[in-house]
Amino acid sequence: MTRIDYLTALTFAAAAAAVGAPAQAASVQPFDQAVFAAAQAEGRPILVDAHAGWCPICHLQAPTIAKLSQDHAYDRLLILRLDFDKQGAEKQALGVRMQSTLIAFKGRAETARSVGVTDPARISALAQTALN
Repeated sequence: MTRIDYLTALTFAAAAAAVGAPAQAASVQPFDQAVFAAAQAEGRPILVDAHAGWCPICHLQAPTIAKLSQDHAYDRLLILRLDFDKQGAEKQALGVRMQSTLIAFKGRAETARSVGVTDPARISALAQTALN
């Protein structure tokens, strides 16, 4: 097997795994402006996940975000998945320019933002900024 064949096989395996994975965990909610505003007003920790179904990086982020949603250390964290392709006004209001953007908030204050990060430790650290 050549290196190109190997890389192609890896790419297809990753894509197949992503397609077979659930779109979102039960506690990851679709982004809703009213829910977001209410959570900000309450001072809740929030993680916004700007997700596109066609984005391979988003699919790599999804398992980590799903694990966060089920980890008791993050019980207070509200995770909202913004549909990058369908929620243009919301995307603009949050200053999201690219899919795979993750934004942490503590109430109304943005505590961290990343684009294209797939490392589970870095995603967890970003989410943790909303809890501190």
